[in-house]
Amino acid sequence: MIYRVSAKFNFDKTLEYLQKLIDGSIEKQRPDGPEIIRAMYSATIDENGIVNWTEKCFCPTPLKHERETVYDFYFTELNTIPTPKHEITAGVSFICKLHSLSAN
Repeated sequence: MIYRVSAKFNFDKTLEYLQKLIDGSIEKQRPDGPEIIRAMYSATIDENGIVNWTEKCFCPTPLKHERETVYDFYFTELNTIPTPKHEITAGVSFICKLHSLSAN
C-alpha cells in the first residue's frame, strides 16, 4: 500500500537526521530503509512547515516499523492516507531544506 504522509519535523534534530540519511545507517535498515531514503529525497515542506511525502509500506499498520525505528524520533503529528500512487506535493525540497539548515 502507498500512503500520503504528512508530519511536523523536529528541526532541533536536523544535523542528526541528515547524518543518518547520508551515512547509510537508515538505508541499511531492512526491510524499509531504501524506501525511507527514497521518500525523504522526494519529500517537500510547505509554507506551514509540514513535511509531505508518499511511501510504500507492507505493514498492516501504516508505517509501523518505520515509525518505531526512524520517524517517531524526528517527526510529530504524523498522518497517513492511502493513495493509489507516489506523488510529489507542492513545496520546497525537504532534503534541500535540511542541507541549508545544516550549513548554518
